[in-house]
Amino acid sequence: MIIDAHCDVLWKLWEKKVDFYDSEALRFNYLKWKQSDVKVQCFAIFVPEEITEEAQFSVALEMVSIFFEQIIEPYDDVRFVANRQDLMKLQPEEKGAILTLEGCHAIGSDINKLKTLIRLGVRIVGLTWNQANSVCDGIEEERGAGLSSFGRKVVEYLNQEQIWTDLSHISYQGFWDVLSICDYPMASHSNVYHLSPHKRNLDDTQLKALIDCNSWIGITFVPEFINGNHHAFMQEIVPHVEYIIAMGGENVIGFGSDFEGTDDLVTGLAEVTDYKFLINELCHSQTKETMQKLMCKNFVDKFPRQR
Repeated sequence: MIIDAHCDVLWKLWEKKVDFYDSEALRFNYLKWKQSDVKVQCFAIFVPEEITEEAQFSVALEMVSIFFEQIIEPYDDVRFVANRQDLMKLQPEEKGAILTLEGCHAIGSDINKLKTLIRLGVRIVGLTWNQANSVCDGIEEERGAGLSSFGRKVVEYLNQEQIWTDLSHISYQGFWDVLSICDYPMASHSNVYHLSPHKRNLDDTQLKALIDCNSWIGITFVPEFINGNHHAFMQEIVPHVEYIIAMGGENVIGFGSDFEGTDDLVTGLAEVTDYKFLINELCHSQTKETMQKLMCKNFVDKFPRQR
């Protein structure tokens, strides 16, 4: 089975008002999910930057409703996953769905809004998207500032609640600020900077730090993060996996596709049903044990909230 740590289906469902069951406008819909080897999918709450500050939390709540009303409730074989026990209890015919937050701009500077989202089921919290917010600067903010005082409170709360703190999209300084105080760091969808020098990717010092603290890193399928261009081939993802494993990251690596998060295509890996081609390619260079870790075991073993 495969666990995928990031997709933007909720945003597409909110924006396009399409049917999750079988919409061909989606690279990830219910029918494609059922036909794929993905056992558990993480669904991100992503509030677009053009939404006014006053409306952002309301839009986030709309996406929570979409998650439960369009992804969980209509299907007897889709289970909401809130902890490691839920992951372990999934039956062979069942799929698991995890709710995540991509960017704390949705909570403004109100910790109670974050607490509400956690109570509603969010289990991975990305501190930023590309821009600055009250928690920290994002990777595209030229200032490049680190965690604010409020941001430290957010990370401390996530530690307390045993929630993964997602470092994809965060500023470079923010990355190190978080790592110094975070109990459960991860990067849900980032690749290797050495292979594709995009600012969203992780350099060797960041990768080593995440490996050393037994974190989790999701290799993503965004072409720019694979090769720096707007198009990539599925085979070009393999070196990113091999690079992290060669650094000693066999126990921290996984997948975070970012399906629906980009219009750019990876030939051979255009939608969720194509995962099997990537797995087959990786099997040429990786042992069965390593493949099991990569596909799901690392994610399950490190999922912070146990019950």
